[in-house]
Amino acid sequence: MITKEEWRREQKKLKEVLEKVDQTREELQEEVLGEEESFQDFQRLVWEGKSSFDRAEFNQVLASNTMEAQKILAKRMYFKRICLISKKPYFGSFRYQEEGKEYHIYLSFTYLTDENYNNILYDWRSPICSLFYDYEIGPCQYEAPGGIYHGTLKEKRQYKIDDRKLLAVFDNSLNIDDDVLQDVLAHNNSDKMKNIVNTIQQEQNEVIRNLDDKNLIVQGIAGSGKTSVALHRIAFLLYRIETLTSNQILIFSPNQIFSEYISNVLPELGEDNTLQTTFSDYLSYFLKEFSKVESFSHFIACYYEGKRERTEFLSYQQSRKIIKDMECYLEDYIDRAMILQDFVEGREHFVSKEEINELLHGRYQRLPFFERIEEIAEKLSMRFYQNRQKKGTFRKLLYQNASFQKNYKEIYLDFYQSPYSEYILEERKGREFLKQKEISYADALLFAYMKGILEGFPYEENIKQVVVDEAQDYNYLQYVMMQKIFPKANFTILGDINQNMNPYASYSSLAVLQDIFASSRYLELKKTYRSSPEIIEYTNQILNLSLTSAIRRETNIPVGHHESEEDLIESISKLHQKYASLAIITKEEKSAFRLYERLKDSFSLSLLTGESKKFQREFVIVPSYLAKGLEFDSVIVYNDPQNPFQDSDKFLLYIACTRAQQELQLYYL
Repeated sequence: MITKEEWRREQKKLKEVLEKVDQTREELQEEVLGEEESFQDFQRLVWEGKSSFDRAEFNQVLASNTMEAQKILAKRMYFKRICLISKKPYFGSFRYQEEGKEYHIYLSFTYLTDENYNNILYDWRSPICSLFYDYEIGPCQYEAPGGIYHGTLKEKRQYKIDDRKLLAVFDNSLNIDDDVLQDVLAHNNSDKMKNIVNTIQQEQNEVIRNLDDKNLIVQGIAGSGKTSVALHRIAFLLYRIETLTSNQILIFSPNQIFSEYISNVLPELGEDNTLQTTFSDYLSYFLKEFSKVESFSHFIACYYEGKRERTEFLSYQQSRKIIKDMECYLEDYIDRAMILQDFVEGREHFVSKEEINELLHGRYQRLPFFERIEEIAEKLSMRFYQNRQKKGTFRKLLYQNASFQKNYKEIYLDFYQSPYSEYILEERKGREFLKQKEISYADALLFAYMKGILEGFPYEENIKQVVVDEAQDYNYLQYVMMQKIFPKANFTILGDINQNMNPYASYSSLAVLQDIFASSRYLELKKTYRSSPEIIEYTNQILNLSLTSAIRRETNIPVGHHESEEDLIESISKLHQKYASLAIITKEEKSAFRLYERLKDSFSLSLLTGESKKFQREFVIVPSYLAKGLEFDSVIVYNDPQNPFQDSDKFLLYIACTRAQQELQLYYL
């Protein structure tokens, strides 16, 4: 602990900073409101006087208008961040000496300067603040736009400030058992994920601040903070890349529950939430041939509920081999495609099949196949009519005289009747597929890939950064498609191969994704901050792991095993009273529903299903594959006798058990 004199100095510092924060907030409030009113008046005058400008003048005024809007938006965002720190202006500080000069750096969620533009507070994302996360007391260095700077870290402190009051000051080195980290781990009881900006560890910081590699692939064990790291990386990139905005970043989330759970982190860091989607949502958008696409959670639920039909076929659909098989089939399909005969449009416009086939397989070969037809139809319309109005007529004539049709369902089924497929689809199942309005998840992935090759993938030029969480649940084909949909984006991909719940596809290492994403770096997060050492020791045994390093202090509460139904009710009552959050995790959704029906009249609890949109952490029953990414003070893993965990379900069991932070109880295992 610090001396009384140092305590008085820190209290004085806090008072001075709060006064400056209040002053800045009041000034910004007046400026933002005044500038917005003036800007709106200016906009109105511009548009009312539009007719008095020539085009060049009007474009110049518009450009000026846009720059002014960007300035106001930037000031509004800064005002938002100043409001954010009005009750807790900073969380850490350090003294740094370089070439005989000493700097005292206070870390905050944003910067604050005095009248001479000298920093009072530094944004935690600024280059010099990396020293706080990466070094113990002693020699250190950091990289900034001007180069690499060497110096000495003299002191490092963390602060507990609540409602403008200084409650505690901790002198610390980079000690994984420091009081601040342990306090945060012990009191994370919100229904929403919280930011970890004051407890970021060195291995996490390496991922967050990486600007050298275009793509990052991160393998992190359960509880290593993968999702938190991803969100703090987004906040860091928004700070360091001036041209990057929140609506240019897309997060692929496993489900809507998870999206809701993480929705607070970026706003807490002073940034707007980014775009979010699931891969099923993307498929629904792209595959207009079907009214509904099966979700990934429903796809795997069918397996774990005992509906394990066509396992070999589904494994083939999820494999890397089918990608090559489909590509070879489509290459052959396109090579065989041709216009079979000459035709005449409007009695006088003759079109030869030789010319069209040369365009189809020569001049327009660079284009996706069905896009070539569109180009040819437009070319003919322009040749004969000097406009595009007859494009539809020529398109129809081209297909009438072709050896092929634009029917994706028929093309997809033909693949499974071709020598390129390992499996021949029964004729009956083919007829059923043609009538289906809903497509299965496994079919949807390959169908989307086929369609993308034939007509082009939807090109998302606006997206500059893509974050993929729970990376192990996406098969190789999905990453191939992502790279094609977002060819100019940088990727941050995070997952844990030990939490794979896809029974048909898995990775020996996420490093194989470097085959798809060029200029990528593979990193590992090997420390877990979620569970007690007792829980970690047990969960390691499930998968025979030894790499996990537990940071949370021992609770001296062993993992409990029970067989009695009476014990279950007693455990629920005790854990519900003892902890702020309790989850009962079942193998699959039907078991969760049956247990919920038994308990709902005795306890106030909620049930999470694949249709759930919101998440309440206090007391919930949830199937294992929807609990991914969530965490609870206490967990009961309930093994339903009607559908118990099998040896093949060990990854699900590992997921369920690693949701527990402080206490884990097992029933009927």
